[in-house]
Amino acid sequence: MMAVLISYLFAVNILTFIMFNLDKWYASTGGWRISERTLLLFCLAGGALGGYLGMKYAHHKTRKTIFFLGIPIIGVIQVIFVVWVI
Repeated sequence: MMAVLISYLFAVNILTFIMFNLDKWYASTGGWRISERTLLLFCLAGGALGGYLGMKYAHHKTRKTIFFLGIPIIGVIQVIFVVWVI
C-alpha cells in the first residue's frame, strides 16, 4: 500500500513539474497552453511539490496569488495527510 502511494506521488509530481515547464515554454513561443485549472487540479491531486518546483524553476505563475499562496498551502495539507496515513 505504501509503495503504491509513494509511486503515485512521485509520478504525479514529476508530471506536474513537466506541465508547469511546458506551459511556460508554450507561453513564450505563443503555442497551445495548459489551463490554470488543469495545473491546479494536478497540484490538488498530489503534485503540489512538483508544481511549486516547476513554478520556481521556470519562473512561471509566480505573480498569481492562487499559485504563489495556494500551492504551498496545498503542499502543507498534503504533507500532513501523508504523515497521518503513515
